[in-house]
Amino acid sequence: AEIGLRTLVYCTRDLTEDQYEDISNKMREARNALQDREEKVNGVINYIEKDFHLLGATGVEDKLQDGVSDTIQALRTAGVKVWVLTGDKQETAVNISHSCTHFQRGMNELYLVQQTTMQQCADTIAQHLKSIKQGRNQHSTADNTRRIQEDNVVTHALVVDGMSLAHILTEHRDLFIELCQQCTAVLCCRMSPLQKAEVVKLMKASPERPITLAIGDGANDCSMIQEAHVGVGIMGKEGRQAVRASDFAFARFQFLKKLMLVHGHYYYIRLATLVQYFFYKNVAFISPQLLFQFYNAYSQTTLYDTAFLTFYNIFFTSLPILLYGLFEQNIKKADLMKNPELYKDIASNRRLDIFHFLYWTILGIWHALVLYYGPMYLFWDAPSLMTNQTMFGNFGLGTFIFTAVVIVVNLKMALETNYWTWLNHFAIWGSIIVYFLFTLVYSAFIFGGFLANHQMYWVFLQLLSSPTVWLALLVLTAVCMVPDVFIKMVFKHIRPSRVQHKQMKMKNKLQQLKTSISTVSEQMLLSVQSSRTTSRATTPNIEGVRYVTRSETAEL
Repeated sequence: AEIGLRTLVYCTRDLTEDQYEDISNKMREARNALQDREEKVNGVINYIEKDFHLLGATGVEDKLQDGVSDTIQALRTAGVKVWVLTGDKQETAVNISHSCTHFQRGMNELYLVQQTTMQQCADTIAQHLKSIKQGRNQHSTADNTRRIQEDNVVTHALVVDGMSLAHILTEHRDLFIELCQQCTAVLCCRMSPLQKAEVVKLMKASPERPITLAIGDGANDCSMIQEAHVGVGIMGKEGRQAVRASDFAFARFQFLKKLMLVHGHYYYIRLATLVQYFFYKNVAFISPQLLFQFYNAYSQTTLYDTAFLTFYNIFFTSLPILLYGLFEQNIKKADLMKNPELYKDIASNRRLDIFHFLYWTILGIWHALVLYYGPMYLFWDAPSLMTNQTMFGNFGLGTFIFTAVVIVVNLKMALETNYWTWLNHFAIWGSIIVYFLFTLVYSAFIFGGFLANHQMYWVFLQLLSSPTVWLALLVLTAVCMVPDVFIKMVFKHIRPSRVQHKQMKMKNKLQQLKTSISTVSEQMLLSVQSSRTTSRATTPNIEGVRYVTRSETAEL
């Protein structure tokens, strides 16, 4: 067991018929007990398992899959706390934890094992907490504390067995959570399937409210997989039970790295933007309708035509955010795999916190104010915007505002998009074109039914025939978008995220490589030209020029 083998001891015991009947009756009574059933069954088992005769022992190598160590190290670098919940013996579990780098060299291993009473368990936890606190007071200074917080220096690892965990889950949950929060790695061994699920449930209910992911490959992991927020099953030699109980399934543990660091990152970025963008675009759309009530004597007169209210979220603004949610990639997959620390940008639900929600909401209010009061002052006192001195009415104002809203909201989606495909171009610019084509047809003919539009007849055509309207659309769009662009530039240079910092670093490196290649190319061209003018070949003067290596050229 100490060298990582799965051990099994074979023993025998001869029973008389009377002994067998006695044990059978005790086991039947214990299994039918209404109270303390588990304790009574364990008592009968302990009564049976004694006076054995040793037959022999086996040791089976449980070889780790490829990439397990790299995956665990990457998850730890990404700020994910990794726990191992296993039914193996303590020695085997500890050895495997060392071999897969779950326990690293230099860790202070804390043991919470073989605790027979609840008081003993509480005293051991309190002793560990006290030793951790004393160690920090003795060895940490202000600079060292800052370094530990920034670099995630590994300090403590905790080992818990199933016997001790039974006492912990009964009375000492808070103490156990406090101890686990001080440890970088936790190993729970000799656990039953039910205890695995109880530990996951315990961490879900902890004060930090973490998002949990459970991964397993056997039937004994099903309860744990179903209890976690995200369940992952591995298809292996132990059957497909874990796969059937999981949310995601794959063949090897190392695929968890890509699942979390790449697909998890993309999924969160897409979902966070999608949710907040829906709030933003509806705030920008409905707020002018609300403001209009203060200027129409609260008569409940609508600012927008009925067709605009119906089709805004269906045709004019839905496709761009849908494709954004499917294809957006704010950074390349290879960079996410090479730099696990980029995952920290989305940790603790940072993109859906109150700051980002207020940013999107205030931005929607700002766009609504600009797009309402800008046309209001343009139409104030009913000036003529047409060459024939005709004037626009209520639906002319509403159509003008709605046109500006559709343009600005789709341009905002374009500003948020980092990964452009032809589908994104088709959706964003196509939505604006579809709106213009629909409104042209809608205002050029008179329809009946729910598209009754006698009040909109020829309104949009008159709007588009006015140069003042086109200039106003351009000015209002610029006033709406310039502050957003400015804020993004300021935050990118003053307080960049890890992804933005990586992007700027790669951009600078790419520029340096381009400069180096350009300089070498110029020197080679000069040498060729000089060789043509002389009768013998000359050596080009390329002193001070740094040659580009083959790896750098491949990266470029």
